[in-house]
Amino acid sequence: MNIEPTQLRPFIPSGKDFYYSKKFFQALGFQINWESDGIAELQWGAAVFLLQDFENEELQQNLMMYLSVTDLDEFWQQLKNSGVLNQFDDVRAREPTEFPWGIREVHLIDPAGVCWHIA
Repeated sequence: MNIEPTQLRPFIPSGKDFYYSKKFFQALGFQINWESDGIAELQWGAAVFLLQDFENEELQQNLMMYLSVTDLDEFWQQLKNSGVLNQFDDVRAREPTEFPWGIREVHLIDPAGVCWHIA
């Protein structure tokens, strides 16, 4: 079979407040491409995902996403300077750290509790 995947667009739960989560991701740099009936497609460069108006605490706290950026240090500076970490409740971040698996990452917990590995 010669079929190959061309895209992957995961559905990410928003947690209890869909509007609040959309605002958080917009503050990070994502733009809303479209929105309908509790789903919004968000995009930042080549990264695209679907934010779903859905809450399941156990799922959210066990879901992790990987986002690659062109410059991790610049991302970290922009994140700190933007005020995003203070503006949104329950959002946490760990500064760039070299991990045993050989990748330097920022860990960012979104408003729903999803852990984003940004490298």
